[in-house]
Amino acid sequence: MTSEIGIIGLGRMGANIARRLARNGHKVIVYNRSPQKAVDLAKEEENITAVQSLDEMASQLAKPRTAWIMVPEGDATEKIVVDLVQIFEDGDVIIDGGNSNYKDTIRRAQKVKDDSLNYVDVGTSGGIWGLKNGYSMMIGGDKDVVESLRPIFETLAPGMQKGWGHVGPSGAGHYVKMVHNGIEYGMMEAFAEGFEILRAKKEFNLDLHKVAEIWRYGSVVSSWLLDLTALALSRDKDLNEVKGWVGDSGEGRWTVAEAIDLDIPAPIITMSLLMRFVTRRDENFSAKILAAMRKEFGGHEEKA
Repeated sequence: MTSEIGIIGLGRMGANIARRLARNGHKVIVYNRSPQKAVDLAKEEENITAVQSLDEMASQLAKPRTAWIMVPEGDATEKIVVDLVQIFEDGDVIIDGGNSNYKDTIRRAQKVKDDSLNYVDVGTSGGIWGLKNGYSMMIGGDKDVVESLRPIFETLAPGMQKGWGHVGPSGAGHYVKMVHNGIEYGMMEAFAEGFEILRAKKEFNLDLHKVAEIWRYGSVVSSWLLDLTALALSRDKDLNEVKGWVGDSGEGRWTVAEAIDLDIPAPIITMSLLMRFVTRRDENFSAKILAAMRKEFGGHEEKA
């Protein structure tokens, strides 16, 4: 079963979400603040139509309309939601697939509901690999509304019944994604520290790429993050082309703050966040490993 959907924001993930939907038969209307991105994507893919405004998007979508927002959290998302509330009509659906703070999501969902619209928050993981492999989606909002969007989620997920699910009311999707990213911080930091220890043992002259490849198969630490580390090391064993400056997009900070609010000890996640701050003062090899992982899964280009 296919459907119609608008995609707002054509960055690394937004464009690939549009592509995956279009390639599986969905009609996709795309809008981007820089219009040429939308035009180029429509030329590249069948089933994708570019528009120049949100009003034009609304006019081309069948009712009840569905629009998926994939722009940076904060003011950018807020503006799109406010604009859509003015344009959309009763029963239409706004999906926030970005990394919004769950508290903002709860507030926005209530505002949207007051205007007789529906709001769904989708914590989306998969990075630049989602086009090929599918996305993991943690979904909050009204259960019946989420169910009505099943064809979209089944297409975007790695499997029709795998990798996605309704996790609770509005805000729950972004809350689960927030903690997911906090865990991710801790896992990445452990790999980064481990590979720096291996590299420091000069008398063994260890081939870090070879070690990573050995660990990828049959090891209890095998994971997608390890796969991406191996890929980065295969290209540049000393990561000379990687700047050891590691950013954070907010979710780690929010997870730590939530742990404090709930009186939950979370030393690993907390320390992994603080170690990212260290990289902005004193570059080291573990920082290069972290930066390399972020670039491989999300296309994040760290500061020079």
